[in-house]
This record gives sequence, structure tokens and C-alpha cells, in this order.
Amino acid sequence: MYLEYYGLTRPPFDLTPNPSFLFHSAKHREALNHLLFGIRERKGFVQLTGEVGAGKTTLCRAALEQLDGRFSTALILNPVLSAGELMKAIAREFGLPIHSLNLDRLETLALLNEFLLKQAEQNRETVLIIDEAQDLTDELLEQVRLLSNLETDHGKLVQIVLLGQPELRDRLNHPRLRQLRQRITVRYHLAPLTRFETGQYVQHRLELAGSKGAPFFTRPALWRVFRYSSGIPRLINAVCDKALLAGFVTQTDCINYHTISRAVRELEGDIHG
Repeated sequence: MYLEYYGLTRPPFDLTPNPSFLFHSAKHREALNHLLFGIRERKGFVQLTGEVGAGKTTLCRAALEQLDGRFSTALILNPVLSAGELMKAIAREFGLPIHSLNLDRLETLALLNEFLLKQAEQNRETVLIIDEAQDLTDELLEQVRLLSNLETDHGKLVQIVLLGQPELRDRLNHPRLRQLRQRITVRYHLAPLTRFETGQYVQHRLELAGSKGAPFFTRPALWRVFRYSSGIPRLINAVCDKALLAGFVTQTDCINYHTISRAVRELEGDIHG
């Protein structure tokens, strides 16, 4: 709605994880390097944690874009499944034609093992990424660990990346999951943006959306954005998108403290506050 008014080519604060908008702060570069190192060096398990909306999924998609054609990947976005359903979901993501087969969990695992062996014979790498991994039950985490047992004399057949909220770290620190925790050799926790990085992030996304100087966020406005979002990119996007709409309604290019405060009230449902 406001794109034409501001002269933008695309929405700068879309909530959809889009790797083309990835903000390369020092911590984001480090997280991306951890992901790529763990995958390319065949470390078996990689763990990436961060608060809700910190940018884990965007980083994951950016990492996938940097993998060349010798990598086969599967991405599980909703792991709240039974053990059998999880194995079938993984097989489907790898493109295996299981929809016409009535397989149980062990049969699906055997089919996956056969696929992984063929990939290895063709010198192809296989990567499984599980998002929202903190929602995995202990049974499912054990199933994922068993999947990592599939190997040849030369190494693991599948590299597994677990993305999750900080609760994932707490879960994996429990003694009953020590076998899985011991296999995770690459870990990174993605911290929120600082106040300075928040301003850089807002400007970065505006420039990628085609901004030529408008809209303009004042320093007090950026301070209010940081105070509301605590440096969480998803919350930054939400409040800035609301603020641009408010600026469009009032026909102003200048997004000030008052505009951000109004956006915050609307997001929190306090339109009269």
C-alpha cells in the first residue's frame, strides 16, 4: 500500500524469512559460518539456537543457497509428528516416492538408508535441517540420533542441523539426552541485535527495498524501535512496517518517535493508548 508513496520496489519489512534481506552483522556472519562449516566439513550434528524471531530460519535459507549442486537437502519446518510421520516427512523432503507405499517407521528408515548410500556412492552430500527443534519430544530426538547412526567407513551419511529456541539447549543438557548432546560438535547461539545494529538493520532493509532516502527514521524513532523489539529482527520488522503504514496515512516521509509509539500501541492492541 505504501510502496509507491515511498518509491520502494518491494516491502522492506516483510515477516517472511528471505535470505536476500539477510543482515550481515558480525553475529550473523559468525552464525552462517558455523552452519556452513558444520555442513561442509561433515561434522554430523550442528545446533543453532536463538530467541523467537532472531533470524535462524533466514540464516538457514541463506546457508542452503550457498551449497552447490552436490548437496541434497531436506527441511522440516514443523517437527510435531510421531516417529513414523517424522521419518516419512524426511523421506518426502528428500524426494523419495513414499506416498504410494504403505511403509512403517522401520521400512521408511530402510528406504532412507538406501537413498543415503546411493548419494554417498555418487559423491553427493546429504543435509537434514529441522526447524523448531525444541518442539521435538525425547522420542523424536532419539529417532534423529538413530538417523545419524547411518554411516559408512568414510563418515556419516547425513549431516543434521537442529534449529531451535533457547529451550533446545536446556533440553539437550538433560542427562537422558547425553548421547545426542555428545554428537553435536558445532554450536552457535544467535543473540539479538544491539541498539546500534538495530539502526543499521533498518537502513539495510530500506536500501534493499529501493529506498533513495525516504522514508527516514529519526534517531529517537530508532531508539524506540530498539526499546520495543529488544533487537529481535521479527519485532523490528513488525513495528517498522506498521510505522511506514502510519507515515503513509499521514503523508510524511519522516518516521519519528511519535510514529513508532503509535505503531507499538497498534501492535499491542492499545489503539487508544
